[in-house]
Amino acid sequence: MSSLLLSTTIMEAQTATLPATGTYYLEGVMETASGFKLNADNSFEFFFFYGALDRSGEGHWKQDGDAIIFNSNKQQEDYTLLQSKTQPAKGITIQISGSNPQANQLVQAIVKSGAKEEMAKADREGRMHFNMPAADSIVVLFEWCPDKRSVFAVKNAAHNFFEFSIKPSLLDVVFSNFTLQLTEEGLEGAHPLNTTKSFHYKRADKN
Repeated sequence: MSSLLLSTTIMEAQTATLPATGTYYLEGVMETASGFKLNADNSFEFFFFYGALDRSGEGHWKQDGDAIIFNSNKQQEDYTLLQSKTQPAKGITIQISGSNPQANQLVQAIVKSGAKEEMAKADREGRMHFNMPAADSIVVLFEWCPDKRSVFAVKNAAHNFFEFSIKPSLLDVVFSNFTLQLTEEGLEGAHPLNTTKSFHYKRADKN
């Protein structure tokens, strides 16, 4: 065996035997506090704080060599379709209802019909109007959670009024085979809310 191959094999073996449990903090991102807590029972907690925005997630983790793989315990529905009906007005209206008017107006929606689609942002009353006469599906998005898209199939083509409410789970971060690499210093890889870059998460007990 060559010295290079032997060295690589030894490093991989050392990484695989590192204890993964512990708390890891995101480094190098200004005004942002984020990280993971990996518990001994293979559960994990994720946290993210940026200004007034707080998001979190939880689930279970497993180790495969130097890879730490994160999965949420269950998938969540972020909106409830309260009602859909036919109304005499032209076009399609979507109403976001609930006890938090500020959150309601952060919702956007895309109405789709075949290859055509139209997008709108909620007004102060949480209402959106679309010129399309009918829809076969509706995509609901939240301005603070670009990672989450909820798709609703329109079951009755004659309906042109749809009322939704926001569930508390909207701000939860959902994990599906999200993977980070375990190193002697911490974790390396993407961030759940930014998968286009690589980040470093330092283990809390490392100086």
